[in-house]
Amino acid sequence: MEKLQSVEQFSALRENEDVVFMFSASWCPDCVFVEPFLPEIMEKFNIYTFIYVDRDEYIDLCVEQNIFGIPSFLVFKNGEEAGRFVSKDRKTKEEIESFLTSLV
Repeated sequence: MEKLQSVEQFSALRENEDVVFMFSASWCPDCVFVEPFLPEIMEKFNIYTFIYVDRDEYIDLCVEQNIFGIPSFLVFKNGEEAGRFVSKDRKTKEEIESFLTSLV
């Protein structure tokens, strides 16, 4: 998964691509829990560009986007927010897939 490089990149991707932003942090055990099955999810939902957003690097962006728990997923399609799976709770593979399926 590509890592976000700048707030400008976030804005460009949000406007120009169907994108899933995964807000996460390396120290977060619930974030680490999802890592083993993310490649499978990314392959299954390859209509999206998946971008990793480090919560600690982009805390202001998190606040701006109302991301207060991680891991969280924010999806944009055609420049509009299509959905969000935002909470502080651990997320299972099935929950993430169900969320993404609901947006297709």
